[in-house]
Amino acid sequence: MTPLRLLVASLVVGVLVTAAAFVYRLPLEHAVALAPVIVATVGATLFIFVLWTKAIVENLRGARHPWRIAAGAAAAIGLVAVVSFLVDFPAAG
Repeated sequence: MTPLRLLVASLVVGVLVTAAAFVYRLPLEHAVALAPVIVATVGATLFIFVLWTKAIVENLRGARHPWRIAAGAAAAIGLVAVVSFLVDFPAAG
């Protein structure tokens, strides 16, 4: 591993650990101990995002009306988002 890659990887891990400690209000020592879990979780999440994005793009390229499909999907996602803010679910327990 080259020194530049090592530096970049160290900075990315440092930012992820610091962000996780801030978001979850953990002591920095606990977040550092959880660094492998944090990095693996972020990596897996990004992998799934890239995989699904590639699948969607490839399927839209073969569709007859890709803009209509994309507009319909965006409208459905928007409708779910709006409804989720309007509906008041009862508190658990």
